[in-house]
Amino acid sequence: MKFSRVARIGAVILLMTALVACGRSGNVFNNEMNSETRAQLEEAGLLPDPDRRTIFDLFDNRADPNVTVEVNRYLWNASLEILDFMPIEAADPFSGVIVFGYGTPPGSGRAYQATVYVQDPALDARSLRVALRSRGGPVSRETARQIEDAILTRARQLRIRDADL
Repeated sequence: MKFSRVARIGAVILLMTALVACGRSGNVFNNEMNSETRAQLEEAGLLPDPDRRTIFDLFDNRADPNVTVEVNRYLWNASLEILDFMPIEAADPFSGVIVFGYGTPPGSGRAYQATVYVQDPALDARSLRVALRSRGGPVSRETARQIEDAILTRARQLRIRDADL
């Protein structure tokens, strides 16, 4: 009986040692190897790949919380100027979304609501999306494109004005 208990304890210690050896720490002598030797050992499969991803990497929080989506300030300001007849319901300069409430443009009897999405720091047509709707439903794509063109034109004017300073 004593022997089987000692054997079990030995087996548990052996299993724990094997489990610890399978950890992520890798080779203890990694710091003493030159890069050529390390590359050869990694190719041979004797060292783990340092870029290897495991299931445990899902639980690492390596993302920088201070990184935000960059938006073009000229497109942002031009959107606010062109659609100034609409009330702003929500604006998030970090994600580039401006939600406007219903407003009637000067010289028109129809109320519109818009959502502007500035999705890139470049002053480019691909960086801007406008979703426009009226109380009767979505408006034509051509009307939304005209609003996008007006915003892009104003953004270019703002950029030229700032370059002249």
